[in-house]
Amino acid sequence: MLIATNSRGHVLKRPSKPAIGTMLANLHRGDHMILERQDENREGDWYVQAWFRDNNTYQLEYRDGVPAEHYQTQTVSQEKVLQALLGWVADQPAWREGFMWTSIGHWFTPEPEDESDPTA
Repeated sequence: MLIATNSRGHVLKRPSKPAIGTMLANLHRGDHMILERQDENREGDWYVQAWFRDNNTYQLEYRDGVPAEHYQTQTVSQEKVLQALLGWVADQPAWREGFMWTSIGHWFTPEPEDESDPTA
């Protein structure tokens, strides 16, 4: 099931395309929205999120199941963000195109312990 949530706590189950567009258009600076797939047959976290930053840019992130597969990009185009969100919802393979993605998975995964370090 697809669930849309915004930073003000508004939750929509199975949101329509117009509802997703409205949620994105209604973001104020500092607000974010998340589209999340919750599926019993899929382990992990599967989501895409958009954050309308204080500098009038959009930060777009997605996670493909595990923290190591977490990516980020930025754009000034609300329309590009909307098309990416709708493409992700529709499971279109090309939804990521048109952006330069940076892997930020290392921010969310613990560093391995160094077994040769006697203080560890």
